[in-house]
Amino acid sequence: MTALNKPGNPFETVRPLPALKGQIHVPGDKSMSHRALIYAALAEGPSEIRGLLEAADVRSTWGCLVALGIPIQAGQATVKIDGQGLYGLKAATSALDCGNSGTTMRLLMGLLAGQPFASQLIGDASLTRRPMRRIAEPLGLMGANIELREGNFAPVQLNPAHLAGLDFALPVASAQLKSALLLAGLYAQDTLTLRGKIASRDHSERMLPHYGVMLDIKSDEIRMEPGQRLQPMDFEVPGDPSTAAFWLAAAAMLPGSDLELPGVSFNPSRLGFVRVLQRMGSKQLIPSGSGPEPQGTIHIQGNSLSATSVTAAEIPDLIDEVPLIAILATQALGRTEVRGAAELRVKESDRLEAIALNLRRMGGEIELFEDGFAIKGPQLLHGPIDEMIDPMHDHRIAMAFAIAGLVAEGETRIQDPACVAISYPQFFDILHGLKG
Repeated sequence: MTALNKPGNPFETVRPLPALKGQIHVPGDKSMSHRALIYAALAEGPSEIRGLLEAADVRSTWGCLVALGIPIQAGQATVKIDGQGLYGLKAATSALDCGNSGTTMRLLMGLLAGQPFASQLIGDASLTRRPMRRIAEPLGLMGANIELREGNFAPVQLNPAHLAGLDFALPVASAQLKSALLLAGLYAQDTLTLRGKIASRDHSERMLPHYGVMLDIKSDEIRMEPGQRLQPMDFEVPGDPSTAAFWLAAAAMLPGSDLELPGVSFNPSRLGFVRVLQRMGSKQLIPSGSGPEPQGTIHIQGNSLSATSVTAAEIPDLIDEVPLIAILATQALGRTEVRGAAELRVKESDRLEAIALNLRRMGGEIELFEDGFAIKGPQLLHGPIDEMIDPMHDHRIAMAFAIAGLVAEGETRIQDPACVAISYPQFFDILHGLKG
């Protein structure tokens, strides 16, 4: 096999596997890692984070916080953050580079909207094409002074401002929007109330109280009172369910598989993909968990799969796993349909187009919609002939089609494998170490 994940390595080769057995430990959750760094930075004293994801996106948040005057030190198993309190951030001496991380940029928009100093957020070519107006507009209603390129894109210029409270109905189910507004609410002079489509990943609602911020949470409303402070607290980041999903999908498609994934987050808002797998006939054992961010072991066995339908209401809980659902659909009996996933068109790539392009390269058939797709299975996939899988610089597309290579005939070559460093740098190392 080729050298693994080295810069400039042009492609990785994936070969079929009869089954997947044993145990895989997945790295820390990306969403929680971003938030743990930010909340610890705003706490009044030192905190430690165990299990922080070591990937490019999280490094972007880390680097921006250091540039804002937050001391962060990496230990052997933990990361130590010397929190400076809500009002201890300092103006950066240059633009804050968010790299490829939309989470970094959008959360920092909330964090920096109410500061007494100006900040500029920049990113790579992919990030500067992703929409930011949805964050800037409600922050503007709080009094933030934000300038966007062409009214929607980075660079993001945040000027000094005093923030007021806000009663706002979320127009979309977006954890990033919700989290950005909660961060801004820490600096508001009055109550922040969020209504509407609040049902999305709830890490902020679970983690902020862990750091001492009281939230009044109802089924259709989140309320935060002004004048609160964050307390220093240690936090353990569970394994990322979106990362575990790659191995769950592989095991589900390969009859005879018997796989354990310990230490994975059991946050209910992150188990949408697991629920879809169960509907398709996958055999799983998921014990219940407890605590602010519960975790435990997922045990999965391979089995024959049946088609399913994924509705718009389910998308917020499995938005990152939709490419994997497309791969699963090719191996399931019947017609699988996914709708309400138009948000995928403004991710690191247009993920719906990327799914269709690469699935067709592998001999698959797909009906593409503006907000989803339909796939009738089972289909016989093969490694692209005279071509490679083009992930469009998107880590989740690269990994999803590498998993497809495990059930395809022949060799599947994935170009630009280094893009997986955004969320899972060890992915190809682990993939090539798998044994049936």
